[in-house]
Amino acid sequence: MNLDTHIAAIPLFKDLSKNQHQALARIALNRSFRKGQTIFSEGDEGTGFYAILSGRVKIFKLSPEGKEQIFHLFGTGEIFGEVPVFTGQGYPAHAEACIQSSLLFFPRTAFIELIKKDHFLSLNMLAVLSSRLRRLAALIEDLSLKEVPGRLAAYLLYLSSRERNPDEFDLNIPKNQLASVLGTIPETLSRILNKMNRQKLISSKGSRIRILNRTALEGIAMEGKKLESRYKI
Repeated sequence: MNLDTHIAAIPLFKDLSKNQHQALARIALNRSFRKGQTIFSEGDEGTGFYAILSGRVKIFKLSPEGKEQIFHLFGTGEIFGEVPVFTGQGYPAHAEACIQSSLLFFPRTAFIELIKKDHFLSLNMLAVLSSRLRRLAALIEDLSLKEVPGRLAAYLLYLSSRERNPDEFDLNIPKNQLASVLGTIPETLSRILNKMNRQKLISSKGSRIRILNRTALEGIAMEGKKLESRYKI
């Protein structure tokens, strides 16, 4: 598969013309990262953004004490590191490959020249950034207003919404990383998963999750703190 075909499969670029895909292919650079390898660090110069051809990448910050807070996990077809393309500032967080990952890198200067000539491409970027903002707002709400059961229920429903079979799916990250995403510790996450299993809200075996009571799970996700006593989580 040639590079412009790979680019055409990326949701950000899928509605562009063949000529536009070829123009993007001319500026794109192939990059490969092994598991655990840093892609960029917070504060590094924002020289461009990335699209994932295969693999998984986590975006995170570190507290002064070294505690990691994961903000997002990106998979095949998704882009990251795009904010500095428009702000001209450094990367606002760290990026690291969770598994062996093949990426395309789009240099900022070359990409800016393309979108100056192509307003449809810039509109696509605005749509992606707006979607990212909504997700970040939801994450802030979850971390500040909901107890851990509500955060976990919301995350499981989010994963469910992305699957062909919404009632059965695999967790897309190890449980210790999921605990970080949810702002908790692995022991607490395991305890809540076990209680959800006992109350037949879900059935979990390893990374495989099956939703048994979607209505109750939605209630936990929406009601937050009130549900810990109500559902005895």
